[in-house]
Amino acid sequence: MRIERFEATPLSVPLIEPFVIASGRIACTRAALVRVTLVDESRDVRAEGLGEAAALPPVTAEDQPQLLAQLGDAAAQLVGATFDDLDALTAMLDGCFGNASVSRAGAECALLDAWSRTANVPMCTFLTGQQPRCLVTDITVPIGDPRHMANLAAAWSAQGFDTFKVKIGKSIDDDISALTLIAERVERARFRLDANAAFSVDEALRVLEACQRASLAVECFEQPCARGDLVGMAKVTAATTIPVVADESVCTLVDFERVIEARAASGVNLKLVKSGGLLAALAIGQRAREVGMPIMCGAMVETRLGMSAMGHVACALGGVDFPDLDTAFLLAGDPFEGGYQAQGAALTFLSEVGLGVSLKG
Repeated sequence: MRIERFEATPLSVPLIEPFVIASGRIACTRAALVRVTLVDESRDVRAEGLGEAAALPPVTAEDQPQLLAQLGDAAAQLVGATFDDLDALTAMLDGCFGNASVSRAGAECALLDAWSRTANVPMCTFLTGQQPRCLVTDITVPIGDPRHMANLAAAWSAQGFDTFKVKIGKSIDDDISALTLIAERVERARFRLDANAAFSVDEALRVLEACQRASLAVECFEQPCARGDLVGMAKVTAATTIPVVADESVCTLVDFERVIEARAASGVNLKLVKSGGLLAALAIGQRAREVGMPIMCGAMVETRLGMSAMGHVACALGGVDFPDLDTAFLLAGDPFEGGYQAQGAALTFLSEVGLGVSLKG
C-alpha cells in the first residue's frame, strides 16, 4: 500500500447548544478532517478515506490548531510511504505521531477507511470479520439548569430515546435535582451517569445513594473519580453493584491492565482519540471481553464520521453493552452522509465498503 495523498483541514460544526461537562464547555466541534488516497499497486486499485481527529479541550491536551499543525507535519512523512500489514501501519504512525493520540486517531481512521475500501469490505469486516449491525445508543444531556436538562430529556424521549447519559459533577444538589426531574418527565427513563472524573469517593457514593432513594434505573456510573485515583475508583466500585466504567483512566492497554489489577472499575469506555485509533481501541475491547467486563463505546464531540468509525469498532467486537454514539445528534448541521441509518436511538450501520461515509456535495 502506498499513501498518495494525505491532507487535513478544519472540521468545525456548531452545536445546537453548548456542550457542558464538569471539566469544560464547547460550542462547536474542534476537529480536523483527514483525507487520504491509498494505492494498492499490486492490483492498481486506489481509494479515498476519511478520518476525524476530534479535540475536546480540556479533556484532550490538544485543540484544533495543534491538531492541524501535527497532521501537517505528519503529511510530509506519510505521502509516498508504503506499508504491507497492520503492524507496519502501526509502526509508521507511531513514528509520525508519538503521543499525539488525537491526530494519530484521525490519520489511522482515514488510512483504514481507504484500505478497507480497496478490500471492498465494510470496516468492521476488515478488522475482525464481523458484519455491520444495529446499535441502540443513549443520548447525552449536558450539564445545565436542572429544569432545562429535564426539558431536553423529554424532547429526546419524544424522538425515541429512553436512555440518558447525564453529565454531572459541578454541583451535587443540582445533579440530583436534574436526575429526579428527568425521571419525573420521562417514564421508564434509564440513566448512565458521567462525572468526568469530578468526584471524591464520598461525593460519588452520595450521588449513588440519592439515585437509590429515588428508585432511578441507573445502568452505569462513568469515571466518578480523578483519572489517576484508582484507589478511589476501586472504593466506589466495591461499594455498588452498578457497573463503574473507566473512561479517562484508560487510554492505553497498559492503563487498562492497571485498572484491572486495582479493581478500579467493572467496565471500560472505548474512545478512538484517547487511544490513538481504531486498532488500539479494538485491542482494549478485546481484552475487556477476555476478562468479562462490560464495554461502552463513545467519543468526544464528533460528527457522523467519528460516530461511524467508533460504531464499526463496536461492530467488530460483536456489539457492546453501552453504545454511546450520540454526539452527531447534538450538532446544528451534518457535513457528511452515509455510515448508518438512524431511527430514533437505533443506528443501523451500513454494509458498504469502508466506513460508508462521504462528504455531502
